[in-house]
Amino acid sequence: MHRSLDEIRAFFARDRFGTERAEITVEEAVPPDAPGGGRAVCSMPASPAHRNAGGGVMGGALFTLADLCFAVLNNAWCETPEVVSVSSTIRFVGPCRGSRLVGTARNDRAGRSLLFGTCRIEDDKGNLVALVDMTCYRLPAK
Repeated sequence: MHRSLDEIRAFFARDRFGTERAEITVEEAVPPDAPGGGRAVCSMPASPAHRNAGGGVMGGALFTLADLCFAVLNNAWCETPEVVSVSSTIRFVGPCRGSRLVGTARNDRAGRSLLFGTCRIEDDKGNLVALVDMTCYRLPAK
């Protein structure tokens, strides 16, 4: 199934926590079976609402960005979600020094049931903020 970026954004607008509360925007979506592999790019502001008491971006905000990136990467091309998260590991690499965060998710390996991927989160100044490794499960066909 091919969807335009506007259709993908409309589909994921139903993820109200990510799109409304965290203010995440889907920037780019390339299907996993595309030449060179797929990717999803999403961004969100690094506003005061996303920061913890120490002034850094909340780990939960960073994880939300990565989780939505993986959802777009693996579910933007189907009628209903076909891939769900099983486990995730987040590594906080450095502080956000910019005003916007950008997550780029790619699948590193896709098996019959499990997908293994990485999301790289940088700020708009190019600083690496976090790396998220995610294992996802492909739901059985109905």
